[in-house]
Amino acid sequence: MIVRSTARLRYVSIPPRKMRLVGDMVKGMPVERALNVLNFTPRIAARHIAKTVKSAAANALSIQGTDHLKPEDLVVTDVIVDAAPTAKRLRFQSMGRVFRIRKRFCHLTIHLEGEADIAQPAVKAGKSSEGSTKTAAVKKKKKISTKKTAKAKSGKSKVTAAKAKTSAAKNTAKKVVKKGNK
Repeated sequence: MIVRSTARLRYVSIPPRKMRLVGDMVKGMPVERALNVLNFTPRIAARHIAKTVKSAAANALSIQGTDHLKPEDLVVTDVIVDAAPTAKRLRFQSMGRVFRIRKRFCHLTIHLEGEADIAQPAVKAGKSSEGSTKTAAVKKKKKISTKKTAKAKSGKSKVTAAKAKTSAAKNTAKKVVKKGNK
C-alpha cells in the first residue's frame, strides 16, 4: 500500500527563488539521504527544508504506524515553494529620495511517498486485529462473571426464601402472642 504524507511550513522569511535552489537538490531522494545532504548544505534554506522533511516523515509514520512503515522507505516526491505576501520597507537615501525594499516570504510544501508492507487483511475502520482479540477476551470474562453472579443469586434466593419463611413464621407467632395478651 502506498503511503503519502505532506508537511507545510508557511511564511518563511526567505525568498522563494533561494528556497527553490535547495529544494530542487533533494527532490526524488530517499528521506535519509535528503537529510544528509541538507545537513551539509551551507544555506539557511536547508535548515527549513530539513525541518519540514522530518515533519513529513513523522506524519507518515504516525498515520501508518512503525510496524508497517520504515523511515528508510520514504522518498521525497515533491518540493513546492510558493510565494507568500511580500513585506515592503523604505530605505531613505540622500537628497530626499526613498528606495523601496521588498522582503520576500515563501510557503514550503513537501510531499513524501513510501511503500507500506501490510500482510494482514484489512480490518474495519476503528478496530484493529489486536483490539478485536481484547474485546473477545473481555466478552468471555463478562460471560464468566454473569454465570457466577447467576449462581450466587440462585443460591442467595434459596437462602432469602428460607429466611423469609422463618421470618414470616416468627411474625405470625408474634401476632398470635400479642392477640393472646389482649
